[in-house]
Parts: sequence; C-alpha cells; structure tokens
Amino acid sequence: MTTKPKPAAAAAKTEGRLEWRILLHWLLEDGLIDDAQVQRTEQRFAAGDSSLHPLVRLGHANLVRLATGKPMDVDALSEWLAVRVKMPYLRIDPLKVDVGRVGDVMSIGYAEAKRCLPVQFGVNDVTIATSEPFDTGWVAQIESHVRKPIKLVIANPLDIARYTTEFFTLARSVRQAAKAGEQSQVASFEQLVELGRSTKQLDANDQGVVQVVDWLWQYAFDQRASDIHLEPRREMGVIRFRIDGVLHTVYQLPPTVMAAMTSRIKLLGRMDVVEKRRPLDGRIKTRNPGGDEVEMRLSTLPTAFGEKMVMRIFDPETAVKDLSSLGFGQHDSDRWESLVKQPHGIILVTGPTGSGKTTTLYSTLKRLATDEVNVTTIEDPIEMIEPAFNQTQVQNVLDFGFAEGLRALMRQDPDIIMVGEIRDLETAEMAIQAALTGHLVFSTLHTNDSVSAITRLLDLGVPSYLLSATVIGVLAQRLVRTLCPHCKQPDPTITRESLNDLVRHWRLGGGVKPYKPVGCLECRNTGFRGRAGLYELLTVSEGVKAALNDLPALRRQAVQEGLRPLRLAGAMKVAEGVTTVEEILRSTPAWEG
Repeated sequence: MTTKPKPAAAAAKTEGRLEWRILLHWLLEDGLIDDAQVQRTEQRFAAGDSSLHPLVRLGHANLVRLATGKPMDVDALSEWLAVRVKMPYLRIDPLKVDVGRVGDVMSIGYAEAKRCLPVQFGVNDVTIATSEPFDTGWVAQIESHVRKPIKLVIANPLDIARYTTEFFTLARSVRQAAKAGEQSQVASFEQLVELGRSTKQLDANDQGVVQVVDWLWQYAFDQRASDIHLEPRREMGVIRFRIDGVLHTVYQLPPTVMAAMTSRIKLLGRMDVVEKRRPLDGRIKTRNPGGDEVEMRLSTLPTAFGEKMVMRIFDPETAVKDLSSLGFGQHDSDRWESLVKQPHGIILVTGPTGSGKTTTLYSTLKRLATDEVNVTTIEDPIEMIEPAFNQTQVQNVLDFGFAEGLRALMRQDPDIIMVGEIRDLETAEMAIQAALTGHLVFSTLHTNDSVSAITRLLDLGVPSYLLSATVIGVLAQRLVRTLCPHCKQPDPTITRESLNDLVRHWRLGGGVKPYKPVGCLECRNTGFRGRAGLYELLTVSEGVKAALNDLPALRRQAVQEGLRPLRLAGAMKVAEGVTTVEEILRSTPAWEG
C-alpha cells in the first residue's frame, strides 16, 4: 500500500533526486490539479517504478490544469517546477549553444549521470541546464574544473536528454574529423606555406565527416531552415542557417573539416569534387525526420579562403499548397485563378531573389498539370523535381540557353510552358512566339513591382504591340515575416489612420487588429515565426493595353481595374495582426502612382 507524504514533508525536500509523488502533491498544493487527479495518477503509477524522469512520467499522465483546462505536458511541468523552486527556466535553443565547447565542461557520461547539459559559456560564468534542481553536489567539482562559477537553470528533461546525445556526438565527430585532417592544408587566397607540413587532405568519406554532414541536414530540417551556408574563413569555417529570411550562425568548424564537408556534399550531389576554381551547381534528394522527401539545390563559389557552399532546402509541401496558404487574399486569389485558366498568353511573376516566385509558380503549375495537358519547363537550374512536369535544364556550356530551350520545347507539343527567367530579348521573343501560337507561358522577371515588368520588357526591345497581344498578367510578390502566434500582443499605437497614411491613396476596410512582436521560447525571442506572401496582381485589360507606353497612366488604369499595390497588401496584413509596419516598410516599395 502506498503511503502519501504529507504536503509539509513534500515542501521540505531540498536535496537528492526528484520524486513523482512529491511533485504530484506540490501540484495539488499550488492548486493546479485536484484530489481526483492525484488519486488517479497514484493508482496508475502504483503498479511499479520507472526509469523515466518524474516530470516525464507526470507529463504522460494526462494531468489537466484546473484554471485553464489545458493539459500539463513536460514543458509546462518544467516551467512550473522552475517557479516552484525559484530557479530560472530555459528552453534550450540549439542555435544559441556553442556545441563545440560542451565537452570542455564535462563528459557525456557525466552529463547523462547528472541529467545536466552546459548551454551557455560566458566570460565570467557557465550556465548549465538541469532537470534535478536539488541534486547539486557535483557543481563544486565542475566549478573547479572550468575555474568559473556555475549558474543552474531548469530545462525540460526530454530536451536535456536529446541534446546531450546530439551535442556530444557532434562534438566528437568534429574532433575525429579534425584529428584525421590536422596535417592537411586548405588552399586559400592567403595560403601560408609551412615547411614540413603534409598536404594530405581529409577524406570526404571519413566517418567523422559523414556524421557531421548527416547532423547538419537533420538539424537544418528541425530548425525550419530554408538555406544552409558553409562559409570558409581564415581561422574557422562558419555554418549559418537562414530561418524566416534571417541568417543565424550555428556552428564553427576547423577549415579542414569544412573543406571535407564541402567535398562530401559535392560527392553526394554528383558534382566535380576536384574542380574548386569555378562555381558549380548540383542537387541532392534526401528525407527529413518525418520521412518526407526533401530537395536541396547546391551551389559552390570560390572565395579567398576556399569553396563557399549554399544549400537551398525546398519544402516538400511547396508544390501542393493552395493559394490561401501562400498568403493570397480572396481578391487577388480570384483574379489569379481566372488568369491561369486562360488558354494562351504570358503570365509573369516578379520580385527579388528569395521572394517566393518559385513556390508560387510550382504550386500553380502543380494544380494545372492534369492528365489532359502537357506541362513543360526550361529552368536554370531545375529548382525541384516534380513528376507531373517535363523539366529541362539550361546547359550554357552546350550553348543550350533559355531561348534554345524554348525553341526546342515548341516542337514537344506543349500546352503550358514555364521559362525560368526572361533575361534577354531573344528569350522574350521566343516566349512571345510561344504565346502567339496558342500556348500558356509562365516566366519570371526581377522588377520592383508588377507595372515595372512592362517597362522592363519594353527596355529589352520588345515592341508594345507584341506585349499587348501576349502578356495577360503580371504578379509581383514579397515575403514578410509573420508574428509569432504564441507571444504577439495587441499594439495600440497602430490605428486605422496611421495605416491609411502608410498607403496614401487607399482606405482600409474592415476591422483593424494590429499586433506587435514580443519574443518567446517558440520564436527564439525574435517575435516572428514563419513568413507569408504579399501580392500585387496586374491584369492586362484593354484599358491597360492602351496605356502601355505611358507609365503613370498605366499605374492609374491598373488601380482602376483592381490592382492593389504590395504596400496596401502589407497594410492589410498588419490590420489582420499577421505582421508589423516595420516589416512592410522594409519589404515593399512605395507606390509611385
């Protein structure tokens, strides 16, 4: 028969490992659960003991917070415990941990035995996350070892266990790789010649290198990264992830290890491992932790200190997103759908690099690619492999560019053609020829807004009468960071009047519910999580065709026929509480009409 400890006895505990019974009665004392939940949990756990941490056991016990009715998971219980024992709580952010230094503080065996993990390495102290706030007998020993004071914080025991394995395994792999390549030299712009040093290069198939590359990809998928940068520097190579449009430094590596990682990735991407003097492109298909296939596009560039590599990660769900999930409002969604159902003509998507043009085109083409039509693309390079399309890649070394590719595609009985980019007059003329002969052509341009795409084509030398006959629509777009739903708060400083001032000639309808970023554990204290699209759609009507050679008149006519500028689309997102004014001003051009 189980004997219940009295609350007073439970409250007196100040040393040793945590026990689930004591935690359960603390929850009862604090009014978070009731007697019925205590009795049910005690009956459930009475059958035997468990090696699981007490917080983990209670997190799986379906406890419900009385005040809110929300389940108390391990995160919630860990945060509550920190308040109860008057210690700081920390959600471990792997991007903010110098993984290479964890082994300098303690061994993996020590960390696992004490259920702790070094997470911050300051000039004057070291912060260690623990899930055992009363088991502190080891602190003095570690302080003596690192010769700095130790600050303890409470963290989720599941996070501690997971990252202990990941961090120490990674650090060990890097050490192994660095040791294997410690006698190697990396060719750089400022090569230092050291006599008596071997020039043996670290093998790309070395087990340490293989493990580091595998970790890199899984880590990037976990962190929702869109790009991975491997950047060689003079002393240490740097790994950075782009998350929600912002780069974060993740890890630093010895130059020899980074060079070996680059070689390993080039090998897997079927690139020329020996060639390091010119830029190269490649691609890799792998799987994320959820088992979904992920495409990665590889690009190398020679720099002063070696090859820089960028890997662009394409979301496996990109090609099946609907317009609402891309960020289209109902107004532009309806107009876009009517455009892409046209039997022939040219539809252009414009915007800077990284503005989501590829996502919009692929998701649109995916829905159009039925068994009844032939969808063919010519790209440089092919962004994602899509079985529903017939995809061709530009081969400049073989004199096979966009214009030559389009000329060849015209003989392939296409219904819908996608040209990666219109860069010159020859490609523009071939796209126009395709549209004139009854094909629907999609392509991209780099312009600030939709109206500027018309002037860009005119500047290339395309006659206005051909534009009038073929171009049926232009979509300009941007990506803006969206506010974190977990921590955003109402912003009373943003009013309907201030938003109307932002968009000048327009007036917002509907309610205005602006929010401001705050920052929390879920968004790494940035206040933002994820991105959404802003769209400006120009449909080329008879009125627009009549004003093609007069830019101000073209803008006025476009607005009269329903065009909503990017900045207006952004202001509407602010009014809906999706993003902020600062994001809109940073991302969108001012309307010049």
